[in-house]
Amino acid sequence: MGDDPNDFQLVQRVQAGDRPAFDLLVRKYQYRIAALVRRYIRDEAEAEDVVQEVFIRAWRALPQFRGDAQFYTWLYRIAVNTAKNHLVSLGRRPATDDIDDEELTTVREAERLHDVATPEHEALRNEMEALVLAAVDGLAPELREALTLREVEGLSYEEIAERMQCPIGTVRSRIFRARDAIDARLKPLLNP
Repeated sequence: MGDDPNDFQLVQRVQAGDRPAFDLLVRKYQYRIAALVRRYIRDEAEAEDVVQEVFIRAWRALPQFRGDAQFYTWLYRIAVNTAKNHLVSLGRRPATDDIDDEELTTVREAERLHDVATPEHEALRNEMEALVLAAVDGLAPELREALTLREVEGLSYEEIAERMQCPIGTVRSRIFRARDAIDARLKPLLNP
């Protein structure tokens, strides 16, 4: 089943009827799943409801879990699908920006701690940030997801291929195309 024998053992225990073992899986992954869901759903109360739905769906589907993929990869797919389905049910499109406001604020604060830049540098950085976010916003969903998994979550190409359920060559192509599109949007700013 993947690399984490502890997850495998917990899944087996749950499948054998050990309900507290599922609580351990929930505790282990609840914050990662919540962060993932918030990338799609900005409203905190809505996001919490969707996270709860993710774990309910996982609980119901766990008896059929065969272990072809890592448990987290399987749970990740449930979370993405549940978040997207929630938005569709409300007549909204899935989020176009895969970096949530909390992460963006943290990044900005960290940059400012190390920054002794002038107001001009700050304005330029804000403009570049807006351009990058607009470029990411304009990407096709599969390009945006591949790039986010690589750049934000730091996954390997193999892990991304497993999560996105596509060949590794497709992952490489999507990430290349995403980076190329972002570079094209930034080039006018970098080379006036």
